[in-house]
Amino acid sequence: MTSEEARSYLHYLLTLNLRREEAFGPLALAFIKDQDLSQLGLTPEEQFNLIMATAQALSAEPKRYTLKVDLLQRAIRLLPQTRYADPELARELEHGIRKTQADLNIYTEAMKTPRPQGDRQRLIVETDAPQYFLDLAQKRASAYYQNKYHLSKEAKTAQNFGGAPKKFEPENLEIHTEFPGACAPFMSVRSNAFHMMLPFDLKISRDPNDPLEAGVRIFYAKMGYSFPLRYEMGKLCSYHDGQVLDIELNDPNLLFVSVSRVQDQEFQSQSRSDDPNIPAEFAYPVAVLEHTGSLGPFIQIACNFKVWFDASVVSLLIQGAPDLHEYGFQGGAGLMTRSYASDKVETYAESFSQPWQEGLSFNFVNLHLQLASGTTTAMIPHSTPIFSVFPVLTRQSFKFEDRSQLDQQP
Repeated sequence: MTSEEARSYLHYLLTLNLRREEAFGPLALAFIKDQDLSQLGLTPEEQFNLIMATAQALSAEPKRYTLKVDLLQRAIRLLPQTRYADPELARELEHGIRKTQADLNIYTEAMKTPRPQGDRQRLIVETDAPQYFLDLAQKRASAYYQNKYHLSKEAKTAQNFGGAPKKFEPENLEIHTEFPGACAPFMSVRSNAFHMMLPFDLKISRDPNDPLEAGVRIFYAKMGYSFPLRYEMGKLCSYHDGQVLDIELNDPNLLFVSVSRVQDQEFQSQSRSDDPNIPAEFAYPVAVLEHTGSLGPFIQIACNFKVWFDASVVSLLIQGAPDLHEYGFQGGAGLMTRSYASDKVETYAESFSQPWQEGLSFNFVNLHLQLASGTTTAMIPHSTPIFSVFPVLTRQSFKFEDRSQLDQQP
């Protein structure tokens, strides 16, 4: 940008400011941060005017105050070089910096999160693939969400300006700020959770054609009832005893669940198939598929992921990943509060055989999926978050109270 072009652009920005256009703030801040204004030949007065106008256009939100302080400090350094140099104006700028900094300190203090008192809760995991679920899958999930919701530099700049009068300008990209990645709760549920995913592709369909290559399971599934099937000699029959059933392949209650070979090249599993004819890249998907079940219209993917936790303090909220609907699925949700009474006696006897198990409950994290309404076929690629696990306080560890009642207490 030449000096002439820079001055022309400066006049354009100041015109936007006079008109109180919403686009002024993002464009001006980008110009200040990306360009050396002195090198472009702008006078100290021109730089001062632009910096002050930009500082005043910032949203009146404490999280913007660090940027505001930086701009005001830059303005006060420029002031002696301008014809505006005046002790009274300098004091006014210094007072503005002190007030903004004081407000920022109040905000920072209020936002501090106190460290939890007492011992940190332990969640102990038993799984066939600890390295994958506890480490690799979490890195994959982090990269997935960062790539998907990454904000451009322009979008981040625009986030700092939300107080200007707004006009209907849907095509003006400079003022677009309503991106999913800019919403803190939206991103926290993705970045602060423990994510469950699979190292292979998973497909659920009402159509028997084109299953994934590692294997397929068939279920008759509707609300209130489900049953596993197999396909032999051109007929559907019971998965348990081979009884031939009078069910057509186009029955709307049929679900075909199939999996691919392992797609994540870094995946390592301790489980091996008993069948020596199954290649290594098929062994884990086939093992998961063999243990897949159904619960009414939901398909239950069992990863043999067992969690031990102190149920007197912590419960585990299990629910479909926030973006699951984009792949055509709906995920079930569940709250693990303690060991449930549906296992064999030997399991409960084993649950206190080791010293570290004392006082802990156990439960399995299973992925409950059903096709979204109106969807006949859905597939979720490998290394994509499917379910999230959120440790939460037990119901006995907290209570909701009416603020107005607290205000009336002496």
